[in-house]
Amino acid sequence: MSKKYYIQTFGCQQNVADSERIASYYQTQGFTRTDNILYADHVVINTCMIREMAENRIYGLVNNLVKKKKKDNIPKKIIVTGCIVGMAVRDKTGKYLSQIRRKMSGVDEFLPIEEIGFDHVPLRNDIIHAWIPISNGCNNFCTFCVVPFSRGREISRSYKEILDECIDLSKKGYRKITLLGMNVNSYGADLVVGSKNVQVLRDFDRTYFNRKKHELKYVKGYRLPDGRTVRPVHVKHLNRLRIPTLFPSLLSDICKVDLIEHVDFMSSNPWDFSNELIEVIKRNPKITRQIHLPVQSGSNEVLKRMNRWYTREQYINLIEKIRTRIPDVKFSTDIIVGFCGETEKEYNQTVELVKQVGFCKAYIAMYSDRPMTVAHKVFKDDVPHKLKKQRWQILEEIINIPNLTLKKNIC
Repeated sequence: MSKKYYIQTFGCQQNVADSERIASYYQTQGFTRTDNILYADHVVINTCMIREMAENRIYGLVNNLVKKKKKDNIPKKIIVTGCIVGMAVRDKTGKYLSQIRRKMSGVDEFLPIEEIGFDHVPLRNDIIHAWIPISNGCNNFCTFCVVPFSRGREISRSYKEILDECIDLSKKGYRKITLLGMNVNSYGADLVVGSKNVQVLRDFDRTYFNRKKHELKYVKGYRLPDGRTVRPVHVKHLNRLRIPTLFPSLLSDICKVDLIEHVDFMSSNPWDFSNELIEVIKRNPKITRQIHLPVQSGSNEVLKRMNRWYTREQYINLIEKIRTRIPDVKFSTDIIVGFCGETEKEYNQTVELVKQVGFCKAYIAMYSDRPMTVAHKVFKDDVPHKLKKQRWQILEEIINIPNLTLKKNIC
C-alpha cells in the first residue's frame, strides 16, 4: 500500500502553482494524493506570510497536526515550505528561523521552495486552465511588502522554456493559461542585462525613500535559444530608463500558439505598464480584457510612504490610456487600508479614486505589519484595527458587493 500525501496551500496563485510542482514530486516518489489531511503520511504546508492573520492560521494548523501526530503517529512527517521558510532562509541573522522553529517545534522539515525546481512537471487539477510562473521574487521594495524577503530578488524563467510549456499544454488539451509573477511587466530584465545590472534595491533613509540613478545600457536585441532575436521594450519612468522587459514579446508569442484560446496574467506593476504592452493586448483578442492593476492607495502621500513609484494622477492617466486603446477593458486592483499614518483625508482620496476608476473587483486588505520590511523598521502601525475594519467595509460595499450582486442578476 503506497504512502499518502496531502498539501495545504495558503496564499496567492503563485503558491498554488508551487504546490502543483510539489505534488508532482511526490507522485514521482510513489506517493498517492489524499483529500483528507487526517489520513496523510506526509503533510506539506505551503505557507503565506503576506498578512499576519494568514501566518497565525498556519501556526494553528501545524500545532494541531503535531498534537495528532503525537497521539496517533500520523502524519509521519510534517513539512513546511513556501514564504515563511523563504523568509527564514534569507534572514542572515538566523533570528526568524529560530522563531519559527520555536513556534512550530514539531515540524520535521523546513523545505525551501527553490529545492522543488521546474524539472517536475506540475500535477494540475484543472484540465482546461493552467497557471504558468514566468518569474519568481521581486525587485520592487514597497515598504509594506514582505515578498522581496520571502521570495528574494526577481528571477525570470527561460523565454523558450515558458513558450515550450505553453505549446505542450495546448497539445494536452489546455485552452486557458495565466502567466504568474510578482511583477510580470518586468519579466526578462535580468535575462537581458544580467541580474547584477538590474536596479534591484532602493535606498531608504529613516522616513522616506531616496532614489539613486542607475544607468542601464540600451539593448537593441535579445537572442533566444531558438535563434530568433526579440527586441526588449525599454520602460521609462520619471524620465529615465528603468528596465528592459521581454514581457510584451513573450505575451505576443504565446498568443501565436494555435490551440490556446485565452491568455491572462498577474500581477502588473503600474509604473512598468508600457505602451508596447497596451498595443500587444489590443492586437490580440486572446488576451484578457480584465487587467489586474494594483493601486494600493489613492493618496499621493501614502503612495510615497509605501514607496510606490507613481502618483494617483499617473495611475488614473494610465487607466484612461488603456481604456482609450482597449474600450472593452475592465480593471481589478489591490488596496491596503490603514497603512501607517493614513489620515481620514488620505483614506477619502482612495475612496474618490475608486469611484472615479470603477473597478470590477478589488482585493482589499487591512494593513498588517510584516517583519523585515521598511515599514516595520521606520513607521508605526498606528491606525486602530477598528478603524481599519470600517475603512475596509466601506470600500467593500463600494466595489465588491455591487459587482457581486450584478453578476448574480446576470446569471
